[in-house]
Amino acid sequence: MAKPAEADIPAGLRRVHRKLERWRSTHRSRSPLPEALWRAAADAAREHGVFRAGRVLHLEYGKLKQVMNAKMGKTPARTAFVELAPLAAMDGEDCVLELEGSRGKLRLRLRGRTAGDLAGLSRALWEVVS
Repeated sequence: MAKPAEADIPAGLRRVHRKLERWRSTHRSRSPLPEALWRAAADAAREHGVFRAGRVLHLEYGKLKQVMNAKMGKTPARTAFVELAPLAAMDGEDCVLELEGSRGKLRLRLRGRTAGDLAGLSRALWEVVS
């Protein structure tokens, strides 16, 4: 990947880049960056975009986005999908419970269970994952 030309880098991003390069020149490779540098990088990412800032500053996109969101008081977006049939209609019928997350999928088929059984199972599963 070609390095962006110095003239193509906005001044604010260039300042953070110089700070990072000075710090990197005095520390071993793979040393953790100080919080102050992460905060400066997060500010630059908020202003110029995470992808562009990460590329110019040579920082990992996911970590930079996480730091930027934390600085802004945001938590990472979590996608959730829940579809529940009306509880009265579930008594005595088959029920399929599908869970999907970052570590994979889980499909449970419950036969002849009541809504109370499903509620108890849901609470137990929720306690495990939360």
